Amino acid sequence: MIVRNGQTFRPMVMIAMFMISTFAIGTTEYVAMGILSNVSDSFGITISAAGLIVSMYALGVAVLSPIAISLLVKFPRKYVLIGLMLLFIGSSIASALAPNYTVLLWARVFSALMHGPFFAIAMVMASEVVPPSKKAGAVAAINGGLTISLMIGVPFGAYIGDLFDWRMVFAGIAGLGVISLLGIIFFVPNMNAEEPTSMRKELGVFKRKQVLFALAITVFGYSGVFTAYTYIEPLLQDITGLGPVGITLSLFLFGVGGVLGNMLSGRLNAESLLKPLMVVMASLTVILSTLTLTSTITWLAPISVLLLGMGAFGTVPILQTTVIRAAEGAPSIASASAVSAFNLANAFGAWVGGVVISLGFSLPLIGMAGAVITLLGLMLSWLSFRSSEKEVQENRQGVPATDS
Repeated sequence: MIVRNGQTFRPMVMIAMFMISTFAIGTTEYVAMGILSNVSDSFGITISAAGLIVSMYALGVAVLSPIAISLLVKFPRKYVLIGLMLLFIGSSIASALAPNYTVLLWARVFSALMHGPFFAIAMVMASEVVPPSKKAGAVAAINGGLTISLMIGVPFGAYIGDLFDWRMVFAGIAGLGVISLLGIIFFVPNMNAEEPTSMRKELGVFKRKQVLFALAITVFGYSGVFTAYTYIEPLLQDITGLGPVGITLSLFLFGVGGVLGNMLSGRLNAESLLKPLMVVMASLTVILSTLTLTSTITWLAPISVLLLGMGAFGTVPILQTTVIRAAEGAPSIASASAVSAFNLANAFGAWVGGVVISLGFSLPLIGMAGAVITLLGLMLSWLSFRSSEKEVQENRQGVPATDS
């Protein structure tokens, strides 16, 4: 037990409450991909139009996270978390009761507003209440709620949406939000706000070549995944011919793949990540390009989804670590920019998939479109590797490397 500001609390209980919260947030972000057909049928819109509930959320996180973090960082963290969770509950209820598609889209945007700040504050608080040797584990636990949501929350939500109604999914997520809110109120201590750092100093990080490379690789490399995954539910239903159980199992396998990929890449040496990154990007390109064929084979499609999950979340720790290492000395902007880059990739990928479908191409071709984008990420990874190697050689020869 720890005493902080006159309050006694258990760090592991607090972190567990944060995990429940990030599980709920992860579920609301990704479950939309499993209920697109239901939303499409409910409002009488096309699949590509329904895909906006994915891209609008991701775009909201990408654009609003840095702004929200900069505005909220000076306030007491516990009260900020309570306010953010109230916003989450309200937007989830609004999604469940949405009388039309426009209201649903706006509810998704308001839900996205709390995503980045909540993760950033929860990670900082978790890392501050554990010994230095356990900081990485505490942060990983916060992210663990998001990963578990892919494995359990998303497939279960998709199954509920197919079996009953997609509105029940958001109602259930609101219930998780209430549990999270109570956990924050009773188990999270009052902690002082952060001391603000120089924004000019933080923004100076974008003069560094490797930071720009890392963010560009994140956007282009990761968006290829969401070009396909955003529309994986209608793909498995209409092309593969799977029913609710088969789709649920496939989404579960994506989550299992995500957990495995996250674990494997998390064990890599943080000093040499660019070579493994190129391997993962190349693997993703192959997996996505073959999805056009594998999606037509009933037994092979779920295996492809598993491999897609492994490749997709195998890149996450590598890219996050690359961004943070390259942005050393500017932690706040690094955290915000990493969250923004991943969600910008989510939005861009969903948009590209929607364009492919709206232009009249068959659903399986979204895999090929995703592969083209991921190939750009692979090329950027190679350029980043060459640039990094050049800097190392210059340093060895006594030539100062430049940030630009």
